[in-house]
Amino acid sequence: MNMTVQTSSVDTAPPLWQMRLKLALKNFKSGWAIFKENPIGIIGLVLIVFFALLAALHPILMATAWEPAVYDPITGYDFEILIHPSPPTWIPQPDNPMWEFSFRHVLGTDPLGRDVLSQLMFSTRSEFLLGVGAALVTVLIATTIGAVAAYYGGLVDMIFMRIADVVYMLPFIALLIVLSSLFDFELIHLALVYGVLAGFGGTTIVIKSQALTIKVKAYIEAARIAGGNDLHIIFTHLVPNLLPLSFLYMMFTVTGAIFSEAVLSFFGLLDIRMSWGLMIQTAQAAGYLLNSWKYWYLMFPSGVAITLLCAAFYLVGRALDEVVNPRLRKR
Repeated sequence: MNMTVQTSSVDTAPPLWQMRLKLALKNFKSGWAIFKENPIGIIGLVLIVFFALLAALHPILMATAWEPAVYDPITGYDFEILIHPSPPTWIPQPDNPMWEFSFRHVLGTDPLGRDVLSQLMFSTRSEFLLGVGAALVTVLIATTIGAVAAYYGGLVDMIFMRIADVVYMLPFIALLIVLSSLFDFELIHLALVYGVLAGFGGTTIVIKSQALTIKVKAYIEAARIAGGNDLHIIFTHLVPNLLPLSFLYMMFTVTGAIFSEAVLSFFGLLDIRMSWGLMIQTAQAAGYLLNSWKYWYLMFPSGVAITLLCAAFYLVGRALDEVVNPRLRKR
């Protein structure tokens, strides 16, 4: 009779994945309750959602409301500039195909006659892909190396930490400028290179220090006594507990990657169709950089977009810091 009851209780027990899912949802709810109390985190999240909507709306507008021949961010050109030279908001010279604010071009056009708003929205998608791609590479490398270095210690720890010290001292922007001038750099290459540099740099040092505190936990020793091998302990017990801190530094990596793209595009060192940095570079190449106060629509939209998106991920990262680090919480 007792055997039947025990078998029935085992059969009705929820599967392991379901238990882990419930635990993850519980942790998410508790983390969200802390996150939403921080106003800077909410501001950053709202800005990220706003730019995500810009990126999602561009292909919809191109397929419905905008004429591709006019509003294409790379090849578009509005011949109405030359046909109707009389309105005061237009600059009708054939060698200067620009106009300022109008209902046809809300943010004006660039020196090549292309719509600035369309360029801004189109580039948002590239910035998100670059930032998220670089951040994922950083999280993968930094979490793995930090966990391995903390678990094994000794020579393994020394080798990885000396590499991290060297990479941490490197000037990222200067190094990226040199690499992009030597090789044909595209967006995917920039994401990989920046992710590797950030993953082997300071992020690894921080995550390794956190892994050292997890390594001495009782359940790690219990897993080792139960016969778990090194890979099982590292990737089943160490890495999952490091992911919250990894995702925190993922936000800061996105900010650095977006800023690096803007710098490289401004210097013309990145092989990319359109980006916020390239918008500024186009205006600079046409000689409008020193007249930005007059031709504000050539500089401000892309410059403000770079600033706001970088600030948004930074603010979200600062708010997540309170979720990950209990010592920073107000309660």
